[in-house]
Amino acid sequence: MNVVTAVKMYITQMTEESGPGMKILLMDKHTTSIVSMVFAQSEILRKEVYLFERIDSGSPYEPMRHLKCIAFLRPTKENVILLERELKNPQYGAYYIYFSNIIAKADIKTLAEADDQEVVREVQEFYGDYLAVSPHLFSLNIPSCSQGLSWDLTQLHRSVQGVTAVLLSLKKCPYIRYQQSSDMAKRLADKIREVLSKESSLFEFRQPEVAPLLLILDRRDDPVTPLLNQWTYQAMVHELLTITNNRVNLSSVPGISKELKEVVLSAEQDEFYAHNLYLNFGEIGQTIKELMEEFQKKAKNHQKVESISDMKNFVETYPQFKKMSGTVSKHVTVVGELSSAVNRYNLLEVSELEQELACQNDHSQQLQRIRKLIGNDKVRHIDATRLVLLYALRYEKHTNNDIVGLVEALKKRGVPEELTKSIGNMKEYGGAHARQSDLFGTQDAVVKITKRFFKDLSGVENVYTQHNPLLKETLEDLIKGKLKESSFPYLGKEQIRGRPQDIIVFIIGGATYEESLTVYQMNKTFPVRIVLGGTTIHNSASFLEEVQAATQGISRRYARNL
Repeated sequence: MNVVTAVKMYITQMTEESGPGMKILLMDKHTTSIVSMVFAQSEILRKEVYLFERIDSGSPYEPMRHLKCIAFLRPTKENVILLERELKNPQYGAYYIYFSNIIAKADIKTLAEADDQEVVREVQEFYGDYLAVSPHLFSLNIPSCSQGLSWDLTQLHRSVQGVTAVLLSLKKCPYIRYQQSSDMAKRLADKIREVLSKESSLFEFRQPEVAPLLLILDRRDDPVTPLLNQWTYQAMVHELLTITNNRVNLSSVPGISKELKEVVLSAEQDEFYAHNLYLNFGEIGQTIKELMEEFQKKAKNHQKVESISDMKNFVETYPQFKKMSGTVSKHVTVVGELSSAVNRYNLLEVSELEQELACQNDHSQQLQRIRKLIGNDKVRHIDATRLVLLYALRYEKHTNNDIVGLVEALKKRGVPEELTKSIGNMKEYGGAHARQSDLFGTQDAVVKITKRFFKDLSGVENVYTQHNPLLKETLEDLIKGKLKESSFPYLGKEQIRGRPQDIIVFIIGGATYEESLTVYQMNKTFPVRIVLGGTTIHNSASFLEEVQAATQGISRRYARNL
């Protein structure tokens, strides 16, 4: 189960089915991102695709009847209208049309009627209707999926399409389990089941001995994971610099060179990144140092270009040399920015307290330390607020909690109102009333204390990475056959016999790179294949925006306390 391979195979097949000759790739806003996530432009060029156009660009382009057009589009009403207009006045000699998802028969009829000049050679469904972030991780790029803590209907429809596309591209017809406490999870499960039933002929795959499983979860059950600072390379870059469709904007870095204003971080296109994205910050610094030393050593060897032989050797190795030079510049710049942010914003101290709030129960000491950091000018408003958010989630039911006092301290410090309001929003979104899990280990005290005792005996590898996402516990229970049906029921009367080997997890409200790391590690540890997806991939800033959108317009049960 590899979503990157699945999407790459579709795109490769598109470019090959049209035969030899010059081609143009016609896409929309979404499919442009889908393609760019798995292929560099240089790779597409090698497939005889020499032009890239957007069907929704609105700008007229000159007819080029000598070109074949490969159209890769989402099956939306807007795209069907634009394609109909294109076929009535074709700019290219032949059209090979691929929709990224199931398209209505009525839309196919509309396009057939528009094709007066009979330029369409192929119409197919290729189910690459999602962003393949890494082999085990996909995103639907939906920044916020709910309003009033219920589905935004447009985003529900998009989520159904995205998840069914993943299932079709991986050739899986799964049983479905969902989070019992989440109406949104139940509704999504029902809608996906409708598609599986209605389009049953598409899902007639050869089933393994134990059927695959789709597990639908709700972000509200674990609001802690997206609030924490991260310390592995990929997750840290997303938290501090933000990764958007594998791209990082560095244009705000003082004195940045033109070619580094936006850099691509893709495991498919960058070998160094592929090998190091899960390393922690300390390790990545050492690895960057070794990369620089290797580059300097190679560069020194190229300083003497005196003979024809020297020149020939240099020219032969120049592409690799140039590529390595770009890799070194990019990662040195990115790591330099991360390091600068860590020092500038006192993130080591902040993160240590975040981890303790997430993993340990020590109310009075943690309260004192939060007050101290709120008073520290080096700490950013967002970081001070996140400490209070974590405190509010952990100590919401504590008799002596001082959530009100901490919010007042944030206001006195000058924290913007939208951030102070996020405390009430978060308690509404992911407070104790909204969670079915024992997120902080307060129930089954004896068992939890014993577990923690043995964990402490073995030693915490790193004070900044003590936290494990709730997803880890959920998946371990699932793999061992211990996941409670009362908490995660099957949809309908179905039930898997045996333990599933192929598991697709989808998190409504967004996944995180910390959870992606967990899945990566579990795939290596257990005899299972797990793919993780979410409506989006969150860092703490985007998660707070999601929470704000989700809670907008609902009555605040905590407002009077804040």
